[in-house]
Amino acid sequence: MTEPSGRAGSPESGPVLVSPKEVRRIANAAFVGTALEWYDYYLFGTAAAIVFNRLFFSDLDPTAAVLASLATFGVGFAARPIGAFFFGVLGDRIGRRPTLIITIILIGTATGLIGLLPTFADVGLLAPVFLVILRLLQGLAVGGEWGGATTIAIEHAPVKQRARYAALVQVGSPVGTLLSSGAFALVLLFPSETFDAWAWRLPFLAAFPMLIVALWIRVKVEESPIFEELLREDQRAKVPALQVFTKAGGRLVVAIMAAFLGVGGFYVMNTFVVSYVTNNLGGDRQVVVNATLIAAVAQIVVILIFGRLAEKIGPGRVTFWGGIATAAAAWPLFLLIDTNQAWAITLAVAGGIALLTITYAVTGALLTELFPPQLRYSGVSLGYNIAGALSGFLPFIATWMISATGTTASWPAVVILALVALITAFGGLIGERLRVQDKEIVQTVTTPTR
Repeated sequence: MTEPSGRAGSPESGPVLVSPKEVRRIANAAFVGTALEWYDYYLFGTAAAIVFNRLFFSDLDPTAAVLASLATFGVGFAARPIGAFFFGVLGDRIGRRPTLIITIILIGTATGLIGLLPTFADVGLLAPVFLVILRLLQGLAVGGEWGGATTIAIEHAPVKQRARYAALVQVGSPVGTLLSSGAFALVLLFPSETFDAWAWRLPFLAAFPMLIVALWIRVKVEESPIFEELLREDQRAKVPALQVFTKAGGRLVVAIMAAFLGVGGFYVMNTFVVSYVTNNLGGDRQVVVNATLIAAVAQIVVILIFGRLAEKIGPGRVTFWGGIATAAAAWPLFLLIDTNQAWAITLAVAGGIALLTITYAVTGALLTELFPPQLRYSGVSLGYNIAGALSGFLPFIATWMISATGTTASWPAVVILALVALITAFGGLIGERLRVQDKEIVQTVTTPTR
Protein backbone atom coordinates (compact mmCIF):
# COMPACT_ATOMS: atom_id res chain seq x y z
CA MET A 1 0.00 0.00 0.00
CA THR A 2 2.87 2.32 -0.62
CA GLU A 3 2.37 3.33 -4.23
CA PRO A 4 3.85 6.74 -5.03
CA SER A 5 1.26 9.47 -4.74
CA GLY A 6 2.32 11.22 -7.92
CA ARG A 7 2.49 14.61 -6.25
CA ALA A 8 6.11 15.47 -6.87
CA GLY A 9 6.38 17.55 -10.00
CA SER A 10 2.59 17.85 -10.29
CA PRO A 11 0.68 21.16 -10.49
CA GLU A 12 0.21 20.88 -6.74
CA SER A 13 3.91 21.23 -6.03
CA GLY A 14 3.71 25.00 -6.46
CA PRO A 15 1.61 27.54 -4.52
CA VAL A 16 -2.05 27.99 -5.34
CA LEU A 17 -2.74 31.72 -5.43
CA VAL A 18 -6.36 32.22 -4.45
CA SER A 19 -7.55 35.01 -2.17
CA PRO A 20 -8.88 33.98 1.27
CA LYS A 21 -12.24 35.53 0.38
CA GLU A 22 -12.47 33.42 -2.78
CA VAL A 23 -11.49 30.27 -0.86
CA ARG A 24 -14.30 30.85 1.64
CA ARG A 25 -16.79 31.49 -1.16
CA ILE A 26 -15.86 28.26 -2.92
CA ALA A 27 -16.04 26.29 0.34
CA ASN A 28 -19.44 27.78 1.15
CA ALA A 29 -20.76 26.88 -2.29
CA ALA A 30 -19.48 23.32 -1.86
CA PHE A 31 -21.13 23.20 1.57
CA VAL A 32 -24.52 24.37 0.27
CA GLY A 33 -24.56 21.80 -2.50
CA THR A 34 -23.48 19.05 -0.13
CA ALA A 35 -26.17 20.04 2.38
CA LEU A 36 -28.83 19.62 -0.33
CA GLU A 37 -27.24 16.33 -1.38
CA TRP A 38 -27.45 14.87 2.12
CA TYR A 39 -30.89 16.35 2.76
CA ASP A 40 -32.13 14.40 -0.25
CA TYR A 41 -30.27 11.25 0.66
CA TYR A 42 -31.09 11.18 4.38
CA LEU A 43 -34.71 11.99 3.66
CA PHE A 44 -35.02 8.64 1.93
CA GLY A 45 -33.42 6.86 4.90
CA THR A 46 -35.92 8.29 7.37
CA ALA A 47 -38.84 7.57 5.06
CA ALA A 48 -37.60 4.01 4.51
CA ALA A 49 -37.71 3.42 8.25
CA ILE A 50 -41.14 4.88 9.00
CA VAL A 51 -43.32 5.20 5.90
CA PHE A 52 -42.19 3.35 2.74
CA ASN A 53 -42.70 -0.06 4.34
CA ARG A 54 -46.40 0.72 4.79
CA LEU A 55 -47.13 2.59 1.56
CA PHE A 56 -44.92 0.90 -1.03
CA PHE A 57 -44.65 -2.66 0.31
CA SER A 58 -48.09 -3.05 1.85
CA ASP A 59 -48.64 -6.53 0.35
CA LEU A 60 -45.95 -7.99 2.63
CA ASP A 61 -46.09 -8.94 6.30
CA PRO A 62 -44.74 -6.22 8.63
CA THR A 63 -41.23 -7.69 9.08
CA ALA A 64 -40.80 -8.41 5.38
CA ALA A 65 -42.04 -4.92 4.52
CA VAL A 66 -39.45 -3.33 6.81
CA LEU A 67 -36.69 -5.48 5.27
CA ALA A 68 -37.85 -4.61 1.74
CA SER A 69 -37.94 -0.92 2.59
CA LEU A 70 -34.43 -1.01 4.07
CA ALA A 71 -33.18 -3.00 1.08
CA THR A 72 -34.52 -0.26 -1.20
CA PHE A 73 -32.63 2.23 0.95
CA GLY A 74 -29.48 0.13 0.44
CA VAL A 75 -29.90 0.08 -3.34
CA GLY A 76 -28.84 3.72 -3.46
CA PHE A 77 -25.54 2.76 -1.88
CA ALA A 78 -24.96 0.03 -4.45
CA ALA A 79 -25.30 2.66 -7.19
CA ARG A 80 -22.83 5.06 -5.58
CA PRO A 81 -19.58 3.40 -6.78
CA ILE A 82 -20.97 3.43 -10.34
CA GLY A 83 -21.70 7.13 -9.99
CA ALA A 84 -18.25 7.66 -8.46
CA PHE A 85 -16.63 5.95 -11.45
CA PHE A 86 -18.64 7.83 -14.07
CA PHE A 87 -18.57 11.27 -12.49
CA GLY A 88 -14.99 10.74 -11.36
CA VAL A 89 -13.98 10.38 -14.99
CA LEU A 90 -15.92 13.55 -15.85
CA GLY A 91 -14.46 15.47 -12.91
CA ASP A 92 -10.89 14.53 -13.74
CA ARG A 93 -11.37 15.03 -17.50
CA ILE A 94 -13.78 17.94 -18.13
CA GLY A 95 -13.50 19.66 -14.74
CA ARG A 96 -14.74 19.73 -11.17
CA ARG A 97 -17.22 22.58 -11.69
CA PRO A 98 -19.39 21.26 -14.58
CA THR A 99 -19.52 17.80 -13.02
CA LEU A 100 -20.78 19.20 -9.73
CA ILE A 101 -23.53 21.11 -11.53
CA ILE A 102 -24.71 17.91 -13.24
CA THR A 103 -24.78 15.91 -9.99
CA ILE A 104 -26.71 18.51 -8.02
CA ILE A 105 -29.40 18.72 -10.73
CA LEU A 106 -29.73 14.93 -10.86
CA ILE A 107 -30.10 14.33 -7.13
CA GLY A 108 -32.48 17.27 -6.57
CA THR A 109 -34.75 16.19 -9.42
CA ALA A 110 -34.82 12.53 -8.36
CA THR A 111 -35.72 13.47 -4.78
CA GLY A 112 -38.49 15.84 -5.81
CA LEU A 113 -40.02 13.18 -8.07
CA ILE A 114 -40.25 10.75 -5.13
CA GLY A 115 -42.77 13.16 -3.65
CA LEU A 116 -44.94 12.69 -6.75
CA LEU A 117 -44.88 8.87 -6.82
CA PRO A 118 -48.09 6.83 -6.63
CA THR A 119 -48.22 4.28 -3.80
CA PHE A 120 -48.82 0.52 -3.90
CA ALA A 121 -52.52 1.13 -3.35
CA ASP A 122 -52.59 3.24 -6.51
CA VAL A 123 -50.52 1.25 -9.04
CA GLY A 124 -49.49 -1.97 -7.33
CA LEU A 125 -45.99 -3.31 -8.01
CA LEU A 126 -45.10 -0.34 -10.21
CA ALA A 127 -44.89 1.80 -7.06
CA PRO A 128 -41.83 0.08 -5.54
CA VAL A 129 -40.28 -0.23 -9.01
CA PHE A 130 -40.47 3.55 -9.53
CA LEU A 131 -39.15 4.07 -6.00
CA VAL A 132 -36.12 1.88 -6.67
CA ILE A 133 -35.38 3.66 -9.97
CA LEU A 134 -35.36 7.08 -8.32
CA ARG A 135 -33.26 5.74 -5.45
CA LEU A 136 -30.75 4.47 -8.02
CA LEU A 137 -30.58 7.94 -9.59
CA GLN A 138 -29.99 9.43 -6.14
CA GLY A 139 -27.16 6.98 -5.57
CA LEU A 140 -25.53 7.70 -8.92
CA ALA A 141 -25.58 11.45 -8.25
CA VAL A 142 -24.26 11.17 -4.69
CA GLY A 143 -21.47 9.00 -6.05
CA GLY A 144 -20.04 12.03 -7.81
CA GLU A 145 -21.22 14.88 -5.61
CA TRP A 146 -19.34 14.57 -2.32
CA GLY A 147 -15.97 13.73 -3.84
CA GLY A 148 -16.23 16.65 -6.23
CA ALA A 149 -17.31 19.14 -3.58
CA THR A 150 -14.46 18.12 -1.30
CA THR A 151 -11.94 18.17 -4.13
CA ILE A 152 -12.84 21.62 -5.42
CA ALA A 153 -12.85 23.05 -1.88
CA ILE A 154 -9.39 21.80 -0.92
CA GLU A 155 -7.89 22.63 -4.33
CA HIS A 156 -8.71 26.30 -3.77
CA ALA A 157 -7.40 26.28 -0.20
CA PRO A 158 -3.86 26.82 1.12
CA VAL A 159 -2.25 23.42 1.74
CA LYS A 160 -1.85 23.99 5.50
CA GLN A 161 -5.54 24.97 5.88
CA ARG A 162 -7.11 22.23 3.79
CA ALA A 163 -8.45 20.28 6.75
CA ARG A 164 -10.65 23.15 7.94
CA TYR A 165 -12.14 23.72 4.50
CA ALA A 166 -12.67 20.01 3.95
CA ALA A 167 -14.43 19.97 7.33
CA LEU A 168 -16.70 22.82 6.22
CA VAL A 169 -17.91 20.60 3.36
CA GLN A 170 -18.57 17.87 5.94
CA VAL A 171 -20.84 20.23 7.88
CA GLY A 172 -23.23 19.80 4.95
CA SER A 173 -24.00 16.33 6.30
CA PRO A 174 -25.44 17.33 9.71
CA VAL A 175 -27.14 20.33 8.14
CA GLY A 176 -28.76 17.94 5.67
CA THR A 177 -29.77 15.76 8.61
CA LEU A 178 -31.24 18.74 10.44
CA LEU A 179 -33.24 19.74 7.39
CA SER A 180 -34.48 16.23 6.59
CA SER A 181 -35.21 15.19 10.18
CA GLY A 182 -36.72 18.59 10.88
CA ALA A 183 -38.96 18.29 7.84
CA PHE A 184 -40.19 14.88 8.97
CA ALA A 185 -40.57 16.04 12.57
CA LEU A 186 -42.92 18.73 11.29
CA VAL A 187 -45.04 16.53 9.03
CA LEU A 188 -45.27 13.88 11.77
CA LEU A 189 -47.31 16.44 13.71
CA PHE A 190 -50.17 15.73 11.29
CA PRO A 191 -52.64 12.97 12.22
CA SER A 192 -51.49 9.51 11.03
CA GLU A 193 -54.14 9.40 8.30
CA THR A 194 -53.06 12.77 6.91
CA PHE A 195 -49.40 11.85 7.12
CA ASP A 196 -49.95 8.64 5.12
CA ALA A 197 -52.28 10.32 2.64
CA TRP A 198 -50.10 13.25 1.53
CA ALA A 199 -48.06 14.96 4.27
CA TRP A 200 -45.06 12.58 3.91
CA ARG A 201 -44.61 13.93 0.37
CA LEU A 202 -43.93 17.52 1.44
CA PRO A 203 -40.26 17.04 2.49
CA PHE A 204 -39.50 15.43 -0.88
CA LEU A 205 -41.28 18.13 -2.88
CA ALA A 206 -39.26 20.76 -1.00
CA ALA A 207 -36.20 19.46 -2.89
CA PHE A 208 -37.32 21.37 -6.00
CA PRO A 209 -37.04 24.93 -4.60
CA MET A 210 -33.92 23.94 -2.64
CA LEU A 211 -32.35 22.73 -5.89
CA ILE A 212 -32.91 26.12 -7.51
CA VAL A 213 -31.12 27.89 -4.65
CA ALA A 214 -28.20 25.43 -4.60
CA LEU A 215 -27.82 25.59 -8.37
CA TRP A 216 -27.82 29.39 -8.36
CA ILE A 217 -24.99 29.37 -5.81
CA ARG A 218 -22.98 26.61 -7.48
CA VAL A 219 -22.95 28.08 -11.01
CA LYS A 220 -20.96 31.02 -9.63
CA VAL A 221 -18.13 28.73 -8.50
CA GLU A 222 -14.87 29.03 -10.42
CA GLU A 223 -12.98 25.99 -11.65
CA SER A 224 -10.21 24.57 -9.46
CA PRO A 225 -6.87 26.28 -10.17
CA ILE A 226 -5.13 22.92 -9.83
CA PHE A 227 -7.35 21.40 -12.51
CA GLU A 228 -6.76 24.39 -14.77
CA GLU A 229 -3.04 23.80 -14.37
CA LEU A 230 -3.55 20.15 -15.31
CA LEU A 231 -5.23 21.34 -18.49
CA ARG A 232 -2.43 23.77 -19.34
CA GLU A 233 0.24 21.14 -18.79
CA ASP A 234 -1.83 18.38 -20.43
CA GLN A 235 -1.44 16.09 -17.41
CA ARG A 236 -4.95 14.68 -17.25
CA ALA A 237 -5.28 10.91 -16.98
CA LYS A 238 -7.05 9.22 -19.91
CA VAL A 239 -9.37 7.06 -17.80
CA PRO A 240 -8.66 8.27 -14.25
CA ALA A 241 -11.11 5.98 -12.48
CA LEU A 242 -9.44 2.91 -14.00
CA GLN A 243 -6.01 4.23 -13.09
CA VAL A 244 -7.08 4.54 -9.47
CA PHE A 245 -7.45 0.75 -9.44
CA THR A 246 -4.30 0.02 -11.45
CA LYS A 247 -1.90 2.63 -10.04
CA ALA A 248 -3.28 3.46 -6.61
CA GLY A 249 -5.19 0.33 -5.60
CA GLY A 250 -3.61 0.13 -2.16
CA ARG A 251 -4.45 3.73 -1.45
CA LEU A 252 -8.01 3.10 -2.57
CA VAL A 253 -8.31 0.30 0.02
CA VAL A 254 -7.00 2.66 2.71
CA ALA A 255 -9.50 5.32 1.63
CA ILE A 256 -12.38 2.83 1.86
CA MET A 257 -11.30 1.75 5.34
CA ALA A 258 -10.87 5.31 6.56
CA ALA A 259 -14.32 6.37 5.30
CA PHE A 260 -16.17 3.26 6.48
CA LEU A 261 -17.20 4.41 9.96
CA GLY A 262 -18.24 7.93 8.96
CA VAL A 263 -20.68 6.47 6.45
CA GLY A 264 -21.64 3.04 7.79
CA GLY A 265 -21.64 3.92 11.47
CA PHE A 266 -23.95 6.84 10.83
CA TYR A 267 -26.56 4.63 9.19
CA VAL A 268 -26.36 2.12 12.04
CA MET A 269 -26.95 4.88 14.60
CA ASN A 270 -29.53 6.69 12.48
CA THR A 271 -31.50 4.56 10.00
CA PHE A 272 -31.17 1.26 11.88
CA VAL A 273 -31.93 2.80 15.27
CA VAL A 274 -35.01 4.61 13.89
CA SER A 275 -36.29 1.31 12.48
CA TYR A 276 -35.25 -0.77 15.52
CA VAL A 277 -36.86 1.49 18.12
CA THR A 278 -40.03 1.94 16.05
CA ASN A 279 -40.56 -1.62 14.84
CA ASN A 280 -38.78 -3.83 17.41
CA LEU A 281 -39.12 -1.95 20.67
CA GLY A 282 -42.47 -0.34 19.86
CA GLY A 283 -41.06 3.07 20.76
CA ASP A 284 -42.23 6.48 19.65
CA ARG A 285 -40.79 7.34 16.22
CA GLN A 286 -40.95 11.03 17.08
CA VAL A 287 -38.47 10.48 19.92
CA VAL A 288 -35.90 8.95 17.57
CA VAL A 289 -36.37 11.58 14.88
CA ASN A 290 -35.91 14.30 17.51
CA ALA A 291 -32.78 12.51 18.74
CA THR A 292 -31.27 12.72 15.26
CA LEU A 293 -31.87 16.47 15.31
CA ILE A 294 -29.90 16.83 18.54
CA ALA A 295 -27.21 14.55 17.11
CA ALA A 296 -26.92 16.75 14.02
CA VAL A 297 -26.22 19.82 16.17
CA ALA A 298 -23.55 17.86 18.04
CA GLN A 299 -22.05 16.80 14.70
CA ILE A 300 -21.54 20.40 13.58
CA VAL A 301 -19.55 21.17 16.73
CA VAL A 302 -17.47 17.98 16.47
CA ILE A 303 -16.67 18.55 12.78
CA LEU A 304 -15.45 22.12 13.31
CA ILE A 305 -13.31 21.16 16.33
CA PHE A 306 -11.67 18.08 14.85
CA GLY A 307 -11.25 19.68 11.43
CA ARG A 308 -8.94 22.21 13.09
CA LEU A 309 -7.26 19.54 15.23
CA ALA A 310 -6.40 17.58 12.08
CA GLU A 311 -4.26 20.51 10.91
CA LYS A 312 -2.11 20.06 14.02
CA ILE A 313 -1.82 16.28 14.44
CA GLY A 314 -2.92 14.95 11.05
CA PRO A 315 -6.29 13.59 9.85
CA GLY A 316 -5.06 9.99 10.03
CA ARG A 317 -4.39 10.22 13.77
CA VAL A 318 -7.79 11.82 14.35
CA THR A 319 -9.37 8.97 12.37
CA PHE A 320 -7.53 6.34 14.42
CA TRP A 321 -8.57 7.65 17.82
CA GLY A 322 -12.14 8.38 16.68
CA GLY A 323 -12.48 4.77 15.51
CA ILE A 324 -11.12 3.36 18.77
CA ALA A 325 -13.46 5.55 20.86
CA THR A 326 -16.52 4.49 18.83
CA ALA A 327 -15.66 0.79 19.06
CA ALA A 328 -15.32 1.05 22.84
CA ALA A 329 -18.68 2.82 23.15
CA ALA A 330 -20.73 0.50 20.90
CA TRP A 331 -22.06 -1.80 23.63
CA PRO A 332 -22.92 0.94 26.19
CA LEU A 333 -24.73 2.91 23.48
CA PHE A 334 -27.08 0.06 22.61
CA LEU A 335 -27.62 -0.80 26.28
CA LEU A 336 -29.12 2.67 26.56
CA ILE A 337 -31.23 2.23 23.43
CA ASP A 338 -32.62 -1.11 24.65
CA THR A 339 -34.12 0.59 27.71
CA ASN A 340 -36.62 2.21 25.30
CA GLN A 341 -36.54 5.34 27.44
CA ALA A 342 -36.72 8.64 25.60
CA TRP A 343 -33.79 10.22 27.46
CA ALA A 344 -31.60 7.13 26.99
CA ILE A 345 -32.34 6.86 23.28
CA THR A 346 -31.61 10.54 22.78
CA LEU A 347 -28.34 10.30 24.71
CA ALA A 348 -27.24 7.18 22.83
CA VAL A 349 -28.06 8.50 19.35
CA ALA A 350 -26.51 11.91 19.97
CA GLY A 351 -23.45 10.46 21.73
CA GLY A 352 -22.90 7.68 19.20
CA ILE A 353 -23.18 9.92 16.18
CA ALA A 354 -20.93 12.52 17.81
CA LEU A 355 -18.23 9.88 18.39
CA LEU A 356 -18.24 8.49 14.86
CA THR A 357 -18.29 12.04 13.50
CA ILE A 358 -14.75 12.47 14.83
CA THR A 359 -13.58 10.32 11.91
CA TYR A 360 -16.11 11.79 9.49
CA ALA A 361 -14.87 15.32 10.23
CA VAL A 362 -11.49 14.56 8.66
CA THR A 363 -12.47 12.06 5.96
CA GLY A 364 -12.27 14.66 3.21
CA ALA A 365 -8.89 15.94 4.37
CA LEU A 366 -7.42 12.43 4.59
CA LEU A 367 -8.82 11.06 1.32
CA THR A 368 -7.83 14.04 -0.81
CA GLU A 369 -4.22 13.70 0.36
CA LEU A 370 -4.07 10.04 -0.64
CA PHE A 371 -4.43 10.75 -4.37
CA PRO A 372 -2.57 13.01 -6.85
CA PRO A 373 -4.52 15.76 -8.65
CA GLN A 374 -4.80 13.72 -11.86
CA LEU A 375 -6.74 11.00 -10.03
CA ARG A 376 -8.16 12.94 -7.10
CA TYR A 377 -11.83 13.37 -8.06
CA SER A 378 -12.02 9.69 -9.03
CA GLY A 379 -9.98 8.38 -6.09
CA VAL A 380 -11.82 10.36 -3.43
CA SER A 381 -15.24 9.55 -4.92
CA LEU A 382 -14.50 5.84 -5.33
CA GLY A 383 -13.01 5.46 -1.85
CA TYR A 384 -15.88 7.19 -0.12
CA ASN A 385 -18.65 5.60 -2.15
CA ILE A 386 -17.32 2.05 -2.14
CA ALA A 387 -17.34 2.45 1.64
CA GLY A 388 -20.91 3.68 1.22
CA ALA A 389 -21.86 0.67 -0.88
CA LEU A 390 -20.41 -1.70 1.71
CA SER A 391 -22.17 0.08 4.56
CA GLY A 392 -25.51 0.88 2.94
CA PHE A 393 -26.90 -2.55 3.71
CA LEU A 394 -25.77 -2.53 7.36
CA PRO A 395 -29.24 -1.51 8.66
CA PHE A 396 -30.72 -4.35 6.61
CA ILE A 397 -28.13 -6.86 7.87
CA ALA A 398 -28.63 -5.86 11.51
CA THR A 399 -32.42 -6.08 11.16
CA TRP A 400 -32.18 -9.44 9.39
CA MET A 401 -29.85 -10.86 12.08
CA ILE A 402 -32.23 -9.83 14.84
CA SER A 403 -35.16 -11.36 12.96
CA ALA A 404 -33.28 -14.58 12.08
CA THR A 405 -32.10 -15.20 15.63
CA GLY A 406 -35.49 -14.43 17.10
CA THR A 407 -33.91 -12.13 19.67
CA THR A 408 -35.10 -8.71 20.77
CA ALA A 409 -31.60 -7.67 21.83
CA SER A 410 -29.50 -5.35 19.73
CA TRP A 411 -26.20 -7.27 19.89
CA PRO A 412 -25.94 -7.63 16.08
CA ALA A 413 -25.80 -3.84 15.78
CA VAL A 414 -23.17 -3.67 18.54
CA VAL A 415 -20.93 -6.14 16.70
CA ILE A 416 -21.38 -4.37 13.36
CA LEU A 417 -20.67 -0.89 14.76
CA ALA A 418 -17.57 -2.02 16.69
CA LEU A 419 -16.16 -3.92 13.71
CA VAL A 420 -16.67 -0.99 11.32
CA ALA A 421 -15.05 1.37 13.84
CA LEU A 422 -11.94 -0.81 14.18
CA ILE A 423 -11.57 -1.11 10.40
CA THR A 424 -11.65 2.69 10.13
CA ALA A 425 -9.15 3.11 12.97
CA PHE A 426 -6.71 0.85 11.12
CA GLY A 427 -7.32 2.76 7.87
CA GLY A 428 -6.53 6.03 9.62
CA LEU A 429 -3.28 4.62 10.97
CA ILE A 430 -2.10 3.54 7.51
CA GLY A 431 -3.41 6.73 5.88
CA GLU A 432 -1.37 8.94 8.21
CA ARG A 433 1.77 6.94 7.45
CA LEU A 434 1.20 7.46 3.71
CA ARG A 435 0.67 11.20 4.21
CA VAL A 436 3.97 11.57 6.03
CA GLN A 437 5.72 9.50 3.39
CA ASP A 438 4.29 11.67 0.58
CA LYS A 439 5.43 14.88 2.26
CA GLU A 440 8.94 13.52 2.61
CA ILE A 441 9.00 12.60 -1.10
CA VAL A 442 7.78 16.05 -2.18
CA GLN A 443 10.33 17.81 0.06
CA THR A 444 13.13 15.65 -1.31
CA VAL A 445 12.20 16.33 -4.94
CA THR A 446 11.48 20.06 -4.60
CA THR A 447 14.39 21.02 -2.30
CA PRO A 448 17.25 22.38 -4.42
CA THR A 449 20.66 20.76 -3.98
CA ARG A 450 23.63 22.88 -3.02
